[in-house]
Amino acid sequence: MAAAGLASLALAACGPSGDARTAQPGPSGDGVLRLGLILDSAGQSAYLNDAQRAAVVLAVQEANAAGGFKGKPVELLDAAVGEDTGSGAKRLAEAGADVVVGPTDSSRAPAAIDALAAAKVPLVSPAASAASLSDYRSGGFFFRTAAPEGAEGAALVELAKRAGAHRIAVLHEDSAYGKAVAAGAAGAASAAGLEESASAEFGRGDVRSKAAGAKDADAVLVVARSDGRSVLTQLAEAGIPGSRLLLSDGLVDQYGSALANGALDGARAAVPGAFPSIDFQTAVLEHEPGLKDMTFAAEAYDAAALAILAAGAAGDDAGASIASRLTSVSGGEAAGQGPGQAAGREKCSGLAACLAAQGRGTAVDYEGESGPIDFDGHGDVTTGRFMVLAFHADNLAAHDGEVTVAR
Repeated sequence: MAAAGLASLALAACGPSGDARTAQPGPSGDGVLRLGLILDSAGQSAYLNDAQRAAVVLAVQEANAAGGFKGKPVELLDAAVGEDTGSGAKRLAEAGADVVVGPTDSSRAPAAIDALAAAKVPLVSPAASAASLSDYRSGGFFFRTAAPEGAEGAALVELAKRAGAHRIAVLHEDSAYGKAVAAGAAGAASAAGLEESASAEFGRGDVRSKAAGAKDADAVLVVARSDGRSVLTQLAEAGIPGSRLLLSDGLVDQYGSALANGALDGARAAVPGAFPSIDFQTAVLEHEPGLKDMTFAAEAYDAAALAILAAGAAGDDAGASIASRLTSVSGGEAAGQGPGQAAGREKCSGLAACLAAQGRGTAVDYEGESGPIDFDGHGDVTTGRFMVLAFHADNLAAHDGEVTVAR
């Protein structure tokens, strides 16, 4: 989940040196694997905490049902709840966390990264998607199971291709998020041989004028996270029908009568993440019966599962050891280690199956609930999965499949 105003990412140059992802540390753990959890969503987004907590609890319980780590139960520390992720991360490190899952908000990730990297504790975020985090100097202690923002642009282009578009226009808000998604769309369009023209950056109030040149495009990709109702109203006033609109996740809402009838009829949107399987939903609901939303549950489960498998692969619960094996158990190839690293790994779906494979002495390639992970040298997933939503004449959206893009 990205946030506007990622000025804190400019502090990347002061992070630790070295790369824990490719290091070969010796064992230094105490024999007990402890997971920490940062739950930083607040206000109207506070509901996101519940799904992530329940998913991580599920992963820990599955690990313990399989024998724990070296015969001892995997421990889940009390979650650090609140927007001060730096202090929360420091408290978790002091409590003995070997690896931490979180946070949700991209703007709060740097503080957590800094605190944990200094303690040599890896952080795996299920939702922080800001493009700038790919290059944040974490010393190799930062990973994420959510695709970076640029992948969303590629997903929107894939939807345009599916609709038979040959010419697209990309209209994006003036923000780091808007620029990152637009850049991803431009790159994907070029690679796909689609013509891009009349693309423009807009500010508050000038969407209609900026959209005027896009009326002849087969598909208009619209990227924004604020003023959704105003943005979409101005697009309708510019004469762009819903059937040609492809919307970023920041514009998704059940608009209904807030927009003119039919304004979004035929529009589609791409929302990061995978629609959880029924079996996974059932398992999560056993731990949180009142849960109403599964957003980031699959990604949080995968983050915890990968951490547990990395400790198993290393035979050590120390954070540095876990960081050095996360790429391998995800099925990825770490920078500087050459191609073909995945040879000999057994693909397995779900934590229980992968733990069973490790128990047989087999190297694993974890296929997550959110899809393939395959971390790259930046700790980013190399495949992004997006839910597709389709709008109808009543301006309400419903799930309409998914799209997967390789980065």
